[in-house]
Formats: sequence, C-alpha cells, structure tokens
Amino acid sequence: MDMKLLAVAGGKVPADIVVKGGKLVNVYTKEIYEGGVAISGDKIAAVGDVDYTIGGNTRVIDAGGNYITPGFIDGHIHPESTSLSIRSFAEVVLKHGTTAIMTDLHEIGVVGGLEAIEAVLKEAEETDLKLYFIVPSHVPFAPNLETSGGHFNPEIIKKALQRKDAVGLSEVVGPYVLGGLPELMDSLDMVNNMPGMTNQGHLPDMAGPALNVCLAAGVTTDHESLSGDDAVARLKNGCHLMIREGSAAQNMADCIKPILEQHLDTSRVSIVTDDLHTVDAVEKGHLDASVRKALELGVDFATAIQMVSLNAARAFHLDDAIGGLAPGRRADVNITTGAEDFKVLSVISGGKEILDNGRMLVSYPKADHAACLLNTTKLKNPITADSFKIYAPEGAKKVKVRVMDTLPWIPITEGREAVLEVKDGVVSCDVDQDVLYIAQVERYGVNGNVGKAFMGGFHMKEGAIASSVGHDNHNIIVMGTNFEDMAVAVNRLIEIGGGQDVVKNGEVAAEIPYPVCGLLSDLPAEELAEAKKKVNNMIHEMGSPITIPFMFLSFICLAAIPLYAVTDVGFIDVLKQEVISPVIEVVE
Repeated sequence: MDMKLLAVAGGKVPADIVVKGGKLVNVYTKEIYEGGVAISGDKIAAVGDVDYTIGGNTRVIDAGGNYITPGFIDGHIHPESTSLSIRSFAEVVLKHGTTAIMTDLHEIGVVGGLEAIEAVLKEAEETDLKLYFIVPSHVPFAPNLETSGGHFNPEIIKKALQRKDAVGLSEVVGPYVLGGLPELMDSLDMVNNMPGMTNQGHLPDMAGPALNVCLAAGVTTDHESLSGDDAVARLKNGCHLMIREGSAAQNMADCIKPILEQHLDTSRVSIVTDDLHTVDAVEKGHLDASVRKALELGVDFATAIQMVSLNAARAFHLDDAIGGLAPGRRADVNITTGAEDFKVLSVISGGKEILDNGRMLVSYPKADHAACLLNTTKLKNPITADSFKIYAPEGAKKVKVRVMDTLPWIPITEGREAVLEVKDGVVSCDVDQDVLYIAQVERYGVNGNVGKAFMGGFHMKEGAIASSVGHDNHNIIVMGTNFEDMAVAVNRLIEIGGGQDVVKNGEVAAEIPYPVCGLLSDLPAEELAEAKKKVNNMIHEMGSPITIPFMFLSFICLAAIPLYAVTDVGFIDVLKQEVISPVIEVVE
C-alpha cells in the first residue's frame, strides 16, 4: 500500500504535482467541468477540487483554461513500423500525448524470438512510455508458408505470459481458428483460463458463422474492420471494436459512420494505429491525429478522448490502473486545446513531466543493444540475377500469368491476369502493363529460399527497391524491373545488416540502414523521417504513385491478408493458404 498516496488524497501531505485551472475531461461519465488533478509519485491522488493538496513544495501547473485529459493509450500498435528503436519511438509518441501502448513487438519476435523481445522491453524501461506486452500467438505467422528467425509455440507462450507486463495473446488469426490450428487452439485455451488475460483478434473478412466461431473461441477484440458493416457486426456480437486509423490503413471514416448514425454505445470502441510511418509520426502525430480525425467525423469531444484512453484500457481489463483521471490510476495527464484546433500542449507520464507547452523535457540515450538484436542478416546461398528468374514451360513464347495488384490506399492485394513475353525460357516483366518482378529472399541463413511472383500497383518504370522489413517474416522483399538491380539491392542489405535501399543501373542510389534486427534505426525520429522522405521521393520519380512505397511493400509478403502474397516459400493464395504458380498457362 502506498501510504504517501493515501496521505496526499486525504490532505495530510502535499501533492508532488497539481494541474489546475483547466477543464477536466471525465471519461467515466463523459462530462467536462472545471477541475484539476493532484499527483503523488506516479499515481493520481485526487481530481476535481484539488487546492487542498497544494503545499509549499508542490509543483503547480496552470492549464490556462485548456482541457485536462487522460494520457492516450494505443491498444494495438507495432512500434517497429516506425523503423525507430524503442527509445526514439517513445520520445516521438510521448510528445503527442501517448503515455501507454499495448504491443506484441511481434516483428522483433519474428527475427529473434522471445529473447529479442525481452531485450527491447528492457530498453524501453529507460523511457517514460508504459508498455504492456501482448504475447505473439504464433511465429511463424503463416505456418509452412514462410521462414522466420524466431519461433513461438505454446511452451514459449506460456513462459512469456508469466511476465508481469503480459496482458494476453496477440493477433489471433481468424482463418487459423476456423482451421483449428492445434498449437493456436492450445494457446487460446491457455489464455482463456488465465484471469485478466485476453485474446486479441486479427479477423479480416470474418462474418456470420466464421465470426461467431472466433468469438466463441475466446477472441475479444478485432482491429481488422474495413467497413461499417464489419464494425457494427463486431459490436453487436460483444467484440471490442478497435478502429484502425494508421499509416497503412485508415478505416475510421467507414467504421464510425454507422455507429454515430445508429447511436450505438461506444464504450467498447477504441482507436488504434496498428502501423505508424515515421513521417506521419513526425508531421501528423499519433493518437492526437486520430482524435482530430474523429472530431472531424462528428464524434463529440469527450467520446473522442474516451476512445483513445479509457476504452483501450477496458479492452485489456486495465481500466482500474490506467485510462482515466481518478484516484489510484497511473498519473498520465495531458493538457490539450479544444475541438476546434486540437493539439497536445503538455504531457505528464507516470507522474513525470514530459512536455511543457510544446517543449520536450526528456531525451533518452541510445541503447547499448543486446547481441541478439544485431547482425541478423545472412544468406545460405549467393544471390545473383539468376536467383529471381521465373521460367516458362519449354518452348513457350508467351505465357498467361497471375499478377497481384496492391490497392493504392491500403496494401491489400487483388488478382489480375496478364500475358507476358518469354525470352530464353524466362518470363519477362512488362512495365507498360504495370507488371514487375517481386521476390522474397530468406535472410536468416536457414534454407536459402527465394519466392517469386509478379507485382502490380507500384507502377515503377526502372530500377529496384529492397527491404528487410517484410511482414510477417522479415525476410528481404525485393521488387524491380530487372534482375541485375534486384540482386544488387538484396546483397547490399545483407552487407549493412538490413534496411531499405533503391538501386538504379546497378548502383545503390539511396539506402537507410536498420541495424537493429534489420528493422530499426537509432536515428532520432525527425532525422529518420527526412531520410525516408528522400527515399520515397526517389521511388516516386521512378514512377510509383504509392505515398509510402516501402510500407506498402512490407505488407505484400503477409500471408494472412487477402488475396495474394509472396514469401520466401513462393507465391501464396492467401484464402487457400497454399503456394501456387504465378504462371497460369502457355499462350499460343
């Protein structure tokens, strides 16, 4: 028992910090009224009229008539998508009012397993961002369809769930529940029998009986709703709806509309970002940007704040610890402007001042990374131009192929057929038809796999681009107009320990190293954002209209999102969960 906290709450001992002179946003009652917050250590001691807690040594912060809100909580985010090491990530999201996140650090786990995840969680302890760990439900994410460096099974999951920061199981994939994947079902059952733990869903295209099966198995949330119908179906079936509004997918407008029109209860609706691009984090913000969007769409101020605070905590049974301004809760407090021009002015996280009227008060040193996080790229076999060739049946002059096209606004793929020329037995790409070569190269030195396919939607006219960020296996994904540039791009990433690069005419035109697991940079957010903008602009000059091409590219190897993917194992029909040939037939 924290006796000092009780003494401050009772007026016997002065508070450490008091925020007053503002409009208190009560997310429990959705009221807004004059009031303040008294803080003792890392906890809230009192709210409302807190003048009685002020003493000679109390730090008094005048909110200046602005709004006093809880710190923001992202209930589903992969910090790795920012390409920032965890300390740089913490700085940029804290600056925008996010004081806690729920994350599986799945991408780190894919590369280095639980050991690597725990190393990153250890690094995060030096920051003021509160991390709750959602244990990856399985790695590899698509069993038998990809190669990963790390592995999770029920035994490892059981060990991970014993951590004090563990809050449940992450990314429970709907089709795998329907298929009764044995290890996944064992893990679901394990979590169902652990009080306080939750099973977090990944349920794209799940409706009717399929959705019912997933929820009956113990899944309690989903972040994959793409439409209003998806959103309403989840709410009506008791599923916590996580509306995704991130960099790779923006679903808020479609999902919130029927909720507002039908006046549905929003206590089981939270807003998450899932994937946040570095440039967006720097230029637009984090959940503060989501609040602005919600307000534009007609959500009232108190409800918008509730969706990025208390509701996220509720989804994990943590609302008695975080998510609101109330005695005993973690002292996470934001001072913000109002609905007309919403922005975060000041931030307190865990009782510590982080941001004061837009001025950042903290800076975290670069971590001394554990060995398991470094030097994670190696090849079993040499990569040459020949590694990427797709051969046609003997004697063919033309072939019909299946091309996967990314949608321009979300990295979900659709299928298209195209007729391509065959030269010396090798199928040629065709930039005029927007058909490029794409491949994924196994980069853990395990088997030397190279999966190959044809890609559309990127509209590149020259060169090649490659990245060691490729969901959900993080082998090297490479796309190009010719085999030679593709080989140069892959080999360069192996040399620098991972990253992203652009190759033209056999030369590396630009690169960004990611030394941490081939995923993350230690650069400050602003510096990395500038580097990414330069690389993106170069790809745009090569013909691609995709705003964030590398982030879209990273999703093309995700074998759990429809309709097609490419992994190191090959060209994947996601719905059938099987490897198929990109060549359909010979054209006479």
